[in-house]
Order: sequence, then C-alpha cells, then structure tokens
Amino acid sequence: MIDFSKMTKKDVGKCFDYFIGPKDTTEAIIRKECKTAIEYNVKAFCFSSSIWSSVVAEELKGTDILVGAGIGFPFGQQTSAVKCFETEEAVRMGATVLDNVMNVGLMKDKKYDQILQEFKDYKKAAGPAITKMILEVCMLTDEEIRIGCELIAEAGLDWAKSSTGQWEGPTMEQVRIMAKTLEGSDTKVKVSGVKFPRAQNAYCFLMGGAELIGTRQAPQIIDSLDMMREIGVVPKYEG
Repeated sequence: MIDFSKMTKKDVGKCFDYFIGPKDTTEAIIRKECKTAIEYNVKAFCFSSSIWSSVVAEELKGTDILVGAGIGFPFGQQTSAVKCFETEEAVRMGATVLDNVMNVGLMKDKKYDQILQEFKDYKKAAGPAITKMILEVCMLTDEEIRIGCELIAEAGLDWAKSSTGQWEGPTMEQVRIMAKTLEGSDTKVKVSGVKFPRAQNAYCFLMGGAELIGTRQAPQIIDSLDMMREIGVVPKYEG
C-alpha cells in the first residue's frame, strides 16, 4: 500500500498516468500536454492509440515518464492477432507502456483458456514494454473480476486495470476485490474512470489498494494534495 506520509507532491505524481482523450489529440495539444506531464512528474503520458507514440517519445526524451498507448480501445472486441499487431506497432513507434482492453464477451462466455492465451500473446508481442490489461469492471460480476485478475497474474502481465474510462468507473468494492485477488502476486492495480469528485475518489482508491490512477484530471488531482491532507483523506507528510 502507498505510504503518502513519506511522499512529496513530486513523488505523488508517479501515482498518476496522464491521459489525453481523442478530442484533444492534435499534435499541438499532444506536445503541449507532454510538457504538463513533465511538470507534474507523472508515471506515464497516455492516449487511446499509437499514432502519437513517436511524437510523445520525442517530447519525453531524457525523462523517466513512460510513453503510453491504448490497445483494442475502447471495446476490446478485436481478435488477438489484431491486438498483437497493434501492440507491436505501438512499441515500434516508441510506446513503453500499453493499456489493452479485455474482450468482455469471452469472459461472459467463460472462455477462460482463450482469454489467458490472448493475455500471453499480448505479453509476448509487447516485448520490453510494460503491460496493462483493462477489465472494464462495470460490465463484470465480482466473480468475473476475480477470475480476470487471476488470469492477468497467471499471464505475467504487470498491471490489472479497472476501466477504460469511457463508461462507468469502478466502485471501491470492486477495487478491493482486485487488490485482494492480486495480493502477493507481481501484478499491481490501476484504476481509471475516476468520477466527480475526482480528487477525493482518486486518493481513496489509492488508499484502498490501487497503486496507479489513469485520468485526464491528473494535474488538478495532484494539485489538490495539500487539501486532501488538510481534510484527512491523505496522511500528512512526515518526511
């Protein structure tokens, strides 16, 4: 669990992926917001395709901020072969962290072997890149969330992610299922789809077992850290 009492505002930036949505993906905006990502010391700068990976890699060169790209957005209904090609292309263009979308229909059909194979194919296609798999928990039962997390860990993926952020975000109960299922594994929990009030929700999810938040509002949420400490949502800084 994250210990906010030991974290400065700059440290807290690494708890966030800064996501830019499709309507904001002009080259000028991408380049501008890369500078925002550097200013706030976020974990990754993410967008829902690989088309800007080379531009972002150029802007973030010399920093430790990861270049993110979405795979299979937003429904995850593509075949595994298509997702693998998209993965390889994103990495070739400079992406260093990938957010893939699970096929929810396969989960509903209980085709667990097929899901696991897709996850393994994705891991292989990603090569050196960090891998995340999005469950879209708003569409799943608690049992399906648990099974999904188990399959993600079995495939050796780095992160289980709650949501694309396109639909409903997760409940605290759903995030706790993810965190408890993955406890003791090498797979961590990421939350996206943080709804209003975003700052309170984001920090509560981090206190509840998530280790990363993906959001368009990363700068504003990071800026709210002092207020969250003042009202007791986040522990005070002790150095």
